[in-house]
Amino acid sequence: MNHSNQYEVGKLFEEVTIETKKIFDGKVISLQVDTVSLPDGSTATREIVKHPGAVAVLAIRDDKMIVVEQYRKPLGKSQVEIPAGKLDAGELPEAAAKRELEEETGNQAESLIPLTSFYTSPGFADEIIHLFVAEQLVQGSMQTDEDEFLEVTALTLDEAFEAIRAGRISDAKTISAVYAWQIKKLTGQWPL
Repeated sequence: MNHSNQYEVGKLFEEVTIETKKIFDGKVISLQVDTVSLPDGSTATREIVKHPGAVAVLAIRDDKMIVVEQYRKPLGKSQVEIPAGKLDAGELPEAAAKRELEEETGNQAESLIPLTSFYTSPGFADEIIHLFVAEQLVQGSMQTDEDEFLEVTALTLDEAFEAIRAGRISDAKTISAVYAWQIKKLTGQWPL
């Protein structure tokens, strides 16, 4: 079936919002239920998590990736991750990346290279993460949030892959960063 005459490019499967019902407004996320009109004219409901966006930083020092280990309540276990955090209202991603890197690890970056941005769970959430590489690190002091408990360490590329195999690293942003680092080591260039 040729839909090109019936729909604009990118609008083929668009769902038009009829009604939005706010369910929850929290410190980090909000939840809403939208009633939508589907392309065939029928209606459906969509549960949507709204998020302000986040940043993550791949920081390499002495050929080791700087990571933090912290407890993740939704998973019920500790995880090893690259430094990351949500965007504050009106904050630019690069400024947030510099802030999060320093707050969580005590490192300051002379420069940041944007690698990519990606949606974490587009089936139900609008969270986007902006992934940066930190270069020319200078040691400063950690300033974690009052409810944030973490340990800073560093992993070689081999150790990072072992942590992925062992399930100690299992989040998309850190796995993406590890593979980007591997590409950099193999080709001499970041995969931009």
